[in-house]
Amino acid sequence: MKKIKVIIVDDERSSREELKIALKAYEDFVLTGEAENADEAKDLIETTMPDLIFLDIEMPEKSGFDLLESLDNVPAVLFITAYNQYAVQAFEVNALDYLMKPIRKERFAKAIEKIRNTITPKYSLENVAKDRKIFIKDGEKRFFVRIDEIYRIESLENYTRLYFEGKKALQRRSLRQWEEMLDETIFFRINRTEIVNIKYIQEVNRAVSGRLEVKLKTGELLEVSNRQAVKFKNLNSI
Repeated sequence: MKKIKVIIVDDERSSREELKIALKAYEDFVLTGEAENADEAKDLIETTMPDLIFLDIEMPEKSGFDLLESLDNVPAVLFITAYNQYAVQAFEVNALDYLMKPIRKERFAKAIEKIRNTITPKYSLENVAKDRKIFIKDGEKRFFVRIDEIYRIESLENYTRLYFEGKKALQRRSLRQWEEMLDETIFFRINRTEIVNIKYIQEVNRAVSGRLEVKLKTGELLEVSNRQAVKFKNLNSI
């Protein structure tokens, strides 16, 4: 049986203890750590690389959503909350499930079964890489986005705009930061202000200016700078 590595993030010690007791009934769920705030949780997640986070939403200083936004790679998430209004938001961002405090034994068992059915079949290096996700918060909108569904990243001074699945969202992260965290064989910086997902390139042509021009499957036409054109040709055997 595949072991599922779990961490608990909740500012209330009593809630963490309640979850730890509930998890003891499920041998395939292995608790690898716990945290009482977002900063502590971020370090723990990056160190232990859990498969699943039991995450409280409302915490002092930084919320559970703030924590997710700070991560470069987001594990599966099951939200824990004492507030009904967060239930809808949890599903809007495609969380596996959510549990209301105090946790009921029957409801917890259903959540565990849902987690098993969702996480366990995906265990292969190929699937883990394919399903790598990030959490995006843009104003009141929140998304879990698979990395390979991002097709364009545009620089806007101190921000970047991400394009994915017919949507777009503004992020406080530089183009350089995205370059450092993304797979360079898939995401290519075509010019000073844009990165594109190579899998979304439909055509490569010469623009009127003489520069290379890529047409994305979504219809956008984007120019490749002269500096990046050589790298682009070598990467794509053009």
